[in-house]
Amino acid sequence: MINILIVDDEPLIRGLIREHLEHEGFACSEAGDGSAALAFLSANRVDMVILDIMMPFVDGMTCLREMRKRRIDTPVIMLTARGEEYDRIAGLESGADDYIVKPFSPRELVARVKVVLNRTLPREEESPELFTFGGLVVDTASHSVRIDGKELALTPKEFDLLVFLASNRGIALSREKILQKVWNYDYYGEDRTVDTHVKMLRSHLGSYRNLITTVWGVGYKFDPEQIG
Repeated sequence: MINILIVDDEPLIRGLIREHLEHEGFACSEAGDGSAALAFLSANRVDMVILDIMMPFVDGMTCLREMRKRRIDTPVIMLTARGEEYDRIAGLESGADDYIVKPFSPRELVARVKVVLNRTLPREEESPELFTFGGLVVDTASHSVRIDGKELALTPKEFDLLVFLASNRGIALSREKILQKVWNYDYYGEDRTVDTHVKMLRSHLGSYRNLITTVWGVGYKFDPEQIG
C-alpha cells in the first residue's frame, strides 16, 4: 500500500486530506510541523509527502531543504496559502514535485497526488532505458553513448547530465534543479558548473549539440524536435 505523510499545523486540514486520500486507498500518517515530519521520515518508509509551507517551529520550506540535504528523495507536493509566483518557484526549485494553493479542491489534490506518484514510483517491469534520438543512442545499461555507431568518450558526470536531460526531455530544467539531481543535494556548486558541463557535453555531441537548448532565465531543455 502507498503511504503518504500529511504535514500541516491545522488538524482540520490534515483530516480533510486524509479522508479523501484514504477513500482512494492510500495509507496516511500525519505530522504537525516540519520537525515532526523529519523525525517520522527518518524512521518510516513514505511514498509521498504533502507539505504545508506556513507552519510553526520548522516551516515547510526548511523541512523540504533539510529532506533534500539528507538525501530523502520522497516526492513532495507543497501546500500553502501563498499564491505568488516567487513562492511557487522557490518551492519547486528547492525540490518539490508539485505545488497547490489553499483553498484547494480535495479532488484536485488527489488527482495531483496520483500524477506525481505515477511519474515517480519505480515500476518493477522497467528495464534500463535506451534513449534513441536519430543517430544518437544513450544506453544506461552499458553506460555508453553512441553517435552513428561511434562511441563517445564522456566523463561519468557528463553521462549523468545527458541521461538526466534526456529523461526529462521537453521540460525546462533550472540550473539549481540540475545541480540537485546530477551533483546530489548536498553539492554546493554554482550555476557555471552546469554551464561548463553543458558546454563540454555539446562539444561531444557535435551535430546533435542543438538537442540541448538554452532556456533563457531558467536553464536548459533537452529538445528532440531540434533534430533536423
